[in-house]
Amino acid sequence: MEILLICECFLIIALVIFLIVSMRVISYKSVSMGLIGTSSATLAISLALVAVGTIYEIGFFKDIALALLILGIVGTVGFSVALKRGD
Repeated sequence: MEILLICECFLIIALVIFLIVSMRVISYKSVSMGLIGTSSATLAISLALVAVGTIYEIGFFKDIALALLILGIVGTVGFSVALKRGD
């Protein structure tokens, strides 16, 4: 096996563990912890999509990951503004 493929497989395993931890953070009762956990989960899913797209040489996975990251940031900022106003 190539060293790059081994590293990508290790990265995917680490991202799955990170995603499980993010789900645990989401389950806390605090709204801010849920927001942090959701952002972390979005990051983990996006990086996993890029890694899988690189392994199988699928180009559109990077586009999906980029859109997911941008929409995640926009949603986080919007939710934070709404939470600050008290809505």
